[in-house]
Amino acid sequence: MSGVLFSRVCIVGVGLIGGSLARAARERGLIGEVVGCSRNAGHLQRAVELGVIDRYSTDLAEAVAGADLVVIATPLGAIRRVLEGIAGHLAEGALITDVGSAKGSVVRDAREVFGGLPPIFVPGHPIAGTENSGVEASFPELFRERRVILTPVEETDPAATARVRALWEGVGAEVVEMSVEHHDEVLAATSHLPHVVAFSLVDTLARLNDRVEIFRYAAGGFRDFTRIASSDPVMWRDICLANREALLKILDDFRADLDRVRSAIERGDGDWLRDTFAAAKRARDDYSA
Repeated sequence: MSGVLFSRVCIVGVGLIGGSLARAARERGLIGEVVGCSRNAGHLQRAVELGVIDRYSTDLAEAVAGADLVVIATPLGAIRRVLEGIAGHLAEGALITDVGSAKGSVVRDAREVFGGLPPIFVPGHPIAGTENSGVEASFPELFRERRVILTPVEETDPAATARVRALWEGVGAEVVEMSVEHHDEVLAATSHLPHVVAFSLVDTLARLNDRVEIFRYAAGGFRDFTRIASSDPVMWRDICLANREALLKILDDFRADLDRVRSAIERGDGDWLRDTFAAAKRARDDYSA
């Protein structure tokens, strides 16, 4: 098949991200056979019925046999177990990549499991998703005009990085590269903090005595801001723990800024509030332009 980048791909964790990558790459003729793997045979069978994968195995060693690319698309908390399960069972020349939202923990796990980061491992993270999860939520346009961050390290083979980049670009993504540390700092601020704030806000309001009235009369702003609180709690628990150092730092910064807002309201400082809100509006408008 002309244009095929990988003849057999094993996707471990066939949910929103893994399923969407399989759909998009198949639609564009970039990959051949797709093998799915997870602990839940029922979910994998559903992926077969939807045409997302060709076949599956719940055994990691069996699933990766003969694959020239393994995509780990599980929650962060499961990645080490996956790495342990595939170590020693990869085909010669096979590449490994992942889609985890924190890269430091993934790189550390890989180094410990393999006794050093294999040159074939290309850490990655697509900045794409929805509040929905599962293979039924997957769709081939998910990565179109969205960024994918690759975080190759010193040990990573540049040829491996180039092949993984070609796959993501082939499904319509814009691929950028950055260091593991910078990735985790940026994502803590732009993704992890907003999710923590949304989860925390909804939890706070849900525990108020008049919570039924609060949610009944919630306006569009509340729905827009808290939409991401419908995301997978297990996935976000794993992300918070995996990227705890960078997340704690930005949480401390945010808490200090929130305290300043509270103090301004308490002392009735309308000028400070107006100026702060205006600066925030300008920053948001510039981002949206």
